[in-house]
Formats: sequence, C-alpha cells, structure tokens
Amino acid sequence: MSCSSVAFLVVGSRFKQLMGAFSFSDLISRLRDCAAALPDSRKGANTRFTMADIALSAFSIFFMQCPSFLAFQQSMQRQKGRNNARSLFGIEKIPSDNHVRDILDPIEPEQLFGMFDEVYQAYGDCGLLEAMRQNCVNNSQLIALDGTRYFSSQSENIHCPNCSCSTHSNGTTTHYHVAITPVIVAPGRPEAVALKPEFIRPQDGNEKQDCEINAGKRWLAQHAEQYNKHGAILLGDDLYAHQPFCRQVLLHGFHFIFTCKPSSHVHLSRWIDELDREPELQSLRHRLKNRQTNQFATWSYRWANNAPLTEESDALKVNWCEVIQTGKGGKVLYRNTFITDLEITEQNVAAIVASGRSRWKIENENNNTLKTTGYNLEHNFGHGKMHLSSLLATMNLLAFAMHGLLDHCDAHYRLIRRTLVTRQTFFDDIRALTRYHCFASWIAMMDFMMKGLEIGPYESQG
Repeated sequence: MSCSSVAFLVVGSRFKQLMGAFSFSDLISRLRDCAAALPDSRKGANTRFTMADIALSAFSIFFMQCPSFLAFQQSMQRQKGRNNARSLFGIEKIPSDNHVRDILDPIEPEQLFGMFDEVYQAYGDCGLLEAMRQNCVNNSQLIALDGTRYFSSQSENIHCPNCSCSTHSNGTTTHYHVAITPVIVAPGRPEAVALKPEFIRPQDGNEKQDCEINAGKRWLAQHAEQYNKHGAILLGDDLYAHQPFCRQVLLHGFHFIFTCKPSSHVHLSRWIDELDREPELQSLRHRLKNRQTNQFATWSYRWANNAPLTEESDALKVNWCEVIQTGKGGKVLYRNTFITDLEITEQNVAAIVASGRSRWKIENENNNTLKTTGYNLEHNFGHGKMHLSSLLATMNLLAFAMHGLLDHCDAHYRLIRRTLVTRQTFFDDIRALTRYHCFASWIAMMDFMMKGLEIGPYESQG
C-alpha cells in the first residue's frame, strides 16, 4: 500500500472519530419516533399516511430550506420510482400540502419540545456547552432571551384564537404571532444553541393580551431546573430590566445581565448621576488592539453596586455598569449600560460587559438568520385555525438547531459548509442535487459533494 493510501486511511479514521455521538440519521431516527407519537385527530379509515410521514414531510421543507422539496420528490418518484424524501427522511408516502396542514393544525407545538432536549443533550455530550461556559463570566451558561414575530397579517380571514392583535388608527387590525426564542451564547464564539421556545398567546383566565414578559416568566417556571444545573445567567434587552421580572429570575435561581437604558430607568439614572457628582463611581480603563481591524480602542468602565432599580421603598438592589468604547480621535464606537445581580469588581467588570454584549447574538446569529438566510421564519407556510402556525415555526426552529448540531458534530457536514463558505451556497447546492438525483443516504450525498469539491476523505457509497 502506498504512503498516500495509508495517509488517506489515517485521515479518514480521524474524520470518523470527529463525527461525534450524533449524525443526521440519528437525529432523523429520533425525530421519527417523536413524530410517530404525535396525537392523531383523524377518525375512521382515513389513515393512509402515518403521523410520522406527515410530520417529517413538513419538517423536511424546513431542514432542506426548500418550500418545493416535496413537490420535487413526488415528481422524482413518478419518474424514477424512488425519491430523497424516503431515502433521507424515511418518508414512506408523501402527503399533499393541504393534508399535512389539516392533520397538523390541532397539534400543539409543545409536542415536539422533546427534540430540543435531545439536541441540547447532544451539544452537552460533544463538549460544546462546557467550552462555551469557559468564555463566560463565572464559567456560567449564558442564555439570551428575545421575542421575535413569525407571522403577521391584516387579512380578516387569516387569524386564529392564538393570534395576538393590534388595532391601528385607520381602523385596520393586524393579527400576528410572536415567540421567545432562547439561545445559549458566549463571548467570542459564533454558536447560538437554540432552546425550547415560549409562545406569546392568550392564556386561559387572563383578560389582558399576553406579552413577552409574561411569556418569559412562563419559560423560567418551566425550564429553570433543566437549564440552571451548572449555573446560568440570563441576558436580555431593556424590556427585561423590569423589577418584577428580575425578581422572578432570582426566584428561579438564575443570575441576570440586562441592558438598562437611562431613558426607561429614570430613578436609577438619577441615583447614578448623584454618585458621579460625589464622585463615588468606580472606574477602569483599558487600551486594547482589535485583532480584526488592527486598530487600538479604549474601553472605559464605570460601575456601582447596590443601586435601587426603582424609587419604591422595596426597590430591588442591582449592580450597574457602563461601558464606552472609543477609537481614533475619541470617536465613540460603542456605548451601553447594564444591570446585574452579580457583584461588580475591577477584576470582573470587563467579563460582565462582554457577557452582556453577547445578547446581540440572539438577534444576529438567531432571529435574523431565521428570517433572512433561507429559513424564512416570517413566511406564512400555513396558518391554520388552531396551532399550525406555531407548530411549523417550531419545526423551523428545530431545523436550525439540528443544522447547528451537525455543523459541530458531523465532520463531513462541517467540512462542506466551510468549503462552500456561505449557508446560502450550501443549501442552493443541496436543493439542486436533491431535485435531480436520488441519494441512497445522507452520507452518500455528503460523499458526492466532497468528491465534487475535491475535498476528503469520503467513502464510496451509492
């Protein structure tokens, strides 16, 4: 055997070690088990399609980022007698879009939440969660909360009992859906690990319309025990820097770092101004070089502990800090203020600010990605009369979570993604390949792509 052949086998062995505990087939197998257990509202003999086939048919559209995926596979089945819906997702019979919508409409999205637990556990097993904690203040897990809209319509005919609504001055009404989409983030890391969402929708017995803060409280109550085992810090924008919510965070054992705008926290701002005039605020300044721009910037910090969040006598005492980044000529590049329950010291103020700033990843790496890079979260894939819109949004979020896991645990997937650089190019290629060619398996498709890109190693499989 030649030296090059030996080297190829060694590299191939290394790639198999990198595959991790989860592969695409593992994920689909577990999702199929979950889908098979979904409640079936059908009566009589109208059960030609299994619940697993129906749910996986819907999910495949989001995973492949291709609204026409099922139509392409039905055409391939007629022409070639086989299709990628079956070989990749295990879908025995492809139902029509209308049938999928009708059968899924009564199913609440929480029925799929077990798959988020599977993905979260897989991230833990492969060591990513521990690696992300090492970049955070107090080696804690950072969980960013934010609400995002995933459906909106002014049509009188497209809405459901779970819609929120707003009436405008011109008399029109907008019906919409919003969900809190929590993600685990860390300073200096690109990952955004998607967790179980919480949907903003009318609650039984409540006369007022549901809101993001109330949804956040429900999320805390339901998931605190699971996500706070090793210590967790919640991140959020100014909306969450709200005394009742902060108290709930502490009640459930979390810490918090929330953006705190002076304009919406007048009493706290005045209290800080008084300290500044004394002066009693503590401060620190660093001059650092940005590795990407090769430019120096000055980071200035001010902070105070035990500051009253409100003017009430029972005001929650929080710790406040401000950061100002200035560049050449004193130009302000970044400025923000935060509140936290963590005591702020000269040793940890920079780490607290860096952790607080990681909140932007829920917008850039999560919400914006879901809306603008192929997931089309805001597109109306089907609204239904009960839970369809929320269930399909859950599948979309789950597809995003699975893509992230494969990017970390599946070496072949990761290598192709890095070679093609952009997410759009990767999925453009996937869409084209699966439209014209039937692959025996996901591994076979990855092998085909690696051969075409002349990257390796790859295995000779169908």
